[in-house]
Amino acid sequence: MTEQPPETTEKLETPAPKPLRADAQRNRDKLVEVAAQAFAADGVDASLEEIAKRAGVGIGTLYRHFPTREHLVEVVYRREVEGLCHAAGELAQLHPADVALELWMQRFVDYIATKRGLATSLRVLLTTNSTLFSDTSGRVSGAMRRLIEAAAASGKIRADVDASDVMHALGGIYSAPNTPDWRERSGRLVKLLMDGLRFGAKG
Repeated sequence: MTEQPPETTEKLETPAPKPLRADAQRNRDKLVEVAAQAFAADGVDASLEEIAKRAGVGIGTLYRHFPTREHLVEVVYRREVEGLCHAAGELAQLHPADVALELWMQRFVDYIATKRGLATSLRVLLTTNSTLFSDTSGRVSGAMRRLIEAAAASGKIRADVDASDVMHALGGIYSAPNTPDWRERSGRLVKLLMDGLRFGAKG
């Protein structure tokens, strides 16, 4: 009888991707940073060649890191969500609770600007198997809820504030007409919203 090889329960693991060299990581980070600015200003059809040029690399380097426009869009969007959520904790440590909330909401306007620019490609990603939305869902609203709860607990804003109502109000900024003064008007709306949140506060 032919001897059979012993059975094994060991699983073959896919090796983790090798970390990028320091210079390659810098190039990738710069591309994502420049792309976020370009998409916020010019929309998802912003020139990839111009993005590469502004990042100080060739278009071939861009495509090595991001094979498709949608890939770049996904990485930019994840970066924006991560930055916005990180800012909530950072601002909370550096400022009084109501000031931290206001500064974060102003930062939220920048996030909305980028999201508006990415809208077309984000809809494409929504119909694919991308885990983009399942990974990021709830993180932004959760960050804002923590800031609102801290501000309410400190007496700096009204105690009866519902975080979902505030998010709904901020969401209206997204659907506002994309006029040249959109950012300026959105900043004023945030200030008006904060005035309402502070009205009747005990602190």
